[in-house]
Amino acid sequence: MKRRVVVTGLGCVTPIGTGKDKFWENLVSGTSGLDYISKFDTSEYPTKIAAEVKDFNPEDFIDKKDIKKMDRFTQFAIASSKLAIEDADLDIEKVDSENFGVVIGSGIGGIETFEEQSERFAKRGPRRISPFFIPMMIGNMGAGQVSINFNAKGPNSTVVTACASATNAIGEAFRIIRNGYADIMITGGTEASITPLAVAGFCAMKAMSTHEGDPTKASRPFDKNRDGFVMGEGSGILILEELDHALKRGARIYAEIVGYGMSGDAYHITTPDPEGSGAVLAMDNALKDAEINYTDIDYINAHGTSTPYNDKFETLAIKKLFKEHAKSLLISSTKSMTGHLLGAAGGIEGIACSLSIYNDLVPPTINYETPDEECDLNYVPNKAVKAEVKYALSNSFGFGGHNASIIFKKYEL
Repeated sequence: MKRRVVVTGLGCVTPIGTGKDKFWENLVSGTSGLDYISKFDTSEYPTKIAAEVKDFNPEDFIDKKDIKKMDRFTQFAIASSKLAIEDADLDIEKVDSENFGVVIGSGIGGIETFEEQSERFAKRGPRRISPFFIPMMIGNMGAGQVSINFNAKGPNSTVVTACASATNAIGEAFRIIRNGYADIMITGGTEASITPLAVAGFCAMKAMSTHEGDPTKASRPFDKNRDGFVMGEGSGILILEELDHALKRGARIYAEIVGYGMSGDAYHITTPDPEGSGAVLAMDNALKDAEINYTDIDYINAHGTSTPYNDKFETLAIKKLFKEHAKSLLISSTKSMTGHLLGAAGGIEGIACSLSIYNDLVPPTINYETPDEECDLNYVPNKAVKAEVKYALSNSFGFGGHNASIIFKKYEL
């Protein structure tokens, strides 16, 4: 018998709010977190817009002496994990620490620290590099510091699959509990890549929106006039728990996770497979894992990056797999409000799916103004929709052809 896995805690730091409640309120109201970049001078950049986290104070979550030893992406992970643990009403003093683990994804890791220390090295030489440079920069330190801070001694890992990282992390944490290797997992993703070098790199690829005018309009998934993604930052963390363990302590259950699928495009380092075959395979694998039919899915939180290729090919993949049911699906891209959090995207989108199921409410795709004949499904344009959501699917696709899909289900005893 496979053990059942439920979602009992949600915590996030996002461009539209810190904490589950503020995030959800702004998500369903269609509030944008996009603005002009404030962290550095963008006068020489073709892209000047991002979705920055502006309400975050690390001292609210981390001892002052420890903050300087952590990159921003790790600070986000600690904060979101603390919020998720509190939301789950989980007393970690009473938890069996050896059955309490962590899997957190990050596509880029501590690039802010890397840039700062590289500049110091160039100006002042090797003897002036911080002794914390390496442990601040390496991508596994989000998971490592969360484990240390919350005494989680069970399975501990980091997933790096570009923009699929957090969804893969949630899927691996799900499998760990389902297969009996832990009872509770802290999982999701974290990213803090709005830095001069990272933005310049994505600009050089011509992957980012060069929208001029109202910055809140720059991310427009599935709209005919979309012109690239908008970078976001933040973290989304879920507490996953074995069902009996959750019931014994009287935990609130937001949703159950029932399926996980992944695949590789085996096509190109950045461009998705134009036939959508990798996305189809990931979604189909998740459906098979959940042992449900494609007609059971009510809502898809799409990868929906607002790039010309992704939105077109994801739509094609959905139509190939879901056939006539594709027209009945509610589909939205919450990246229209949060921007694209890269390796953390699947974390906050997993939270969105859990809350959609819990509240029977589907968040919108904002900035949807001009239909695209190649993107012709119901993207919940501009206004949230009240609807019963029994099954929700979350998609994440990353550079390198990494595809991951998770299926959430309304909890029933």
